[in-house]
Amino acid sequence: MESCLSRSVLNGGKKRGRFYPIMKKRWFIFSIGAANFFFSQLYRTTNAVLAPYLVRDLSLNSETLGFLSAVFFYSFALSQIPILLGIDKVGPRRLMTTFGVIGVAGAIIFASAETSTMAIWGRLLMGVGMSCAFIGSLKLLSVWFPPVTFATVSGLLTSVGTLGNIVSTSPLAFMAAKFGWRESFFILAVAHSLVIILLWLIVRDRPEGMEGVGHWQSRSSHIGLLFKSKDFWFISIVAFLRYGTFASLQALWAGPLLIMVLKMTPIMAGHVIFAMNVGTIVGFPLWGLLSDRVFHTRKYLVTVGIFLMAVATLSLNTFDGGIGPLLPGVVFFLIGFFATSGQLMYAQIKELFPASMSGAAMTGINFFNMLGPAFFLQFLGLMMSFLYPNDSLGPAAFRMVIYFCVFCQTLAGFLSFFARER
Repeated sequence: MESCLSRSVLNGGKKRGRFYPIMKKRWFIFSIGAANFFFSQLYRTTNAVLAPYLVRDLSLNSETLGFLSAVFFYSFALSQIPILLGIDKVGPRRLMTTFGVIGVAGAIIFASAETSTMAIWGRLLMGVGMSCAFIGSLKLLSVWFPPVTFATVSGLLTSVGTLGNIVSTSPLAFMAAKFGWRESFFILAVAHSLVIILLWLIVRDRPEGMEGVGHWQSRSSHIGLLFKSKDFWFISIVAFLRYGTFASLQALWAGPLLIMVLKMTPIMAGHVIFAMNVGTIVGFPLWGLLSDRVFHTRKYLVTVGIFLMAVATLSLNTFDGGIGPLLPGVVFFLIGFFATSGQLMYAQIKELFPASMSGAAMTGINFFNMLGPAFFLQFLGLMMSFLYPNDSLGPAAFRMVIYFCVFCQTLAGFLSFFARER
């Protein structure tokens, strides 16, 4: 499908004039996909700054707080299975719209929660609802943009979407302090519903005249081909470890670490996590440009980035209470920046398989990518409660967590050497 677009549109085709409306349309589609992905990134990381309110209003401890955050990623990851089976056949527009409505409903339920059970159901529905936002957008980009720019454009998509992580830090902390965390979530749900409406009205799965091109004709055989690939499993394990350790900090544990161990206020902690998300916004398009334009490699940049991420994460154990936000902010910026090298794995896996199964290949990786945070968010909370029952949110518990995350990141960097690339 990509090659058809490249030949018929980007290289002139039968009617050179068709290039301009398609070029204009593709950026509208990019913008709506990025806006939808913005809310996916926002919803998944809100608990980091809302943790004190959730502990107070829902009577949570470290174990239940970890599960409340993890359930978003569990439902997100499991939802990749029907997406994998349907995205190349049904099309991203229908799936993204349907799932998006579920996500809005989940946000409303979470904002209304009076018990931890109701909050868990809200987070679960948010995870299901946002499970197609990223992969659906990638599938659209793979059709509307030429292959040679895919890593760059997908990096730009993720960078714009990651503004949601930015809003979930200091801005959300200010909103929660001024309006209340429940009211803030209601506002987010209304804004998100407007994006879903635009998605249905404007987005199309492919340019006009390309209907029926590149549909997945043999889903079962292609899934079998995917699962038999050693490269798929190596990349999946790396994605699981890399994003699992990163997102467990970004989505939750960075907040308690900064507030309860390093003695920062919630707003100061929001500033530090803000710096982490700025690092991701800078990193996503830059790693894509380095890959597409300079080094012409995916896996070696992934490997270098993950190893440097491990070094930056390890340095967190050198901080003591009262250090202030400046130096931790620099370190968190670097963690975010180096972690985004892993985004190149989506381009890497897409290029290893036929274009007709690009959506399935990227969805398969995304399953393990999102299963990682689900596992690490809950497992780290359980580990802290088990090993440090009298001080599960204390300095010793977080020191152990950081060492464990560094070990997993180092293993991920080592395993990335074994995956092929084209």
